[in-house]
Amino acid sequence: MFKEFAKGLSITLKHLLPGHSTTVDYPKQKLTMSPRFRGLHRLVPTQTREKCVACYLCPTVCPAKCITVESAENEKGEKYPKVYKIDLLRCIFCGYCVEACPVEAIEMSDKYELANYKREDFIFDKERLLK
Repeated sequence: MFKEFAKGLSITLKHLLPGHSTTVDYPKQKLTMSPRFRGLHRLVPTQTREKCVACYLCPTVCPAKCITVESAENEKGEKYPKVYKIDLLRCIFCGYCVEACPVEAIEMSDKYELANYKREDFIFDKERLLK
């Protein structure tokens, strides 16, 4: 009995030593996300406009139906998303929209600090997604 107690106490003391901590002093120290992490969505811009061609594949494959796209054409006859919104309160961050995009116009970034006070702040429009 004493042998098991001493063994458990030694394990506890070993984890109390500096360098064995698994927690992070969060606001001051941030974690580095893995490359496969799915954080906030991001629309990929080109030099003149966004890369999206408004093909409606991302709202079609979205299981949470949180993406809204309305298309329009510019003077060159190219389709672009006149309205592109993502409701993050409904999004499940599955990444299907990224996989379905034929032109790689949307990607998942490594941003994970998404807290807000108002529900309206969780609806990301095209301008916010391009930042």
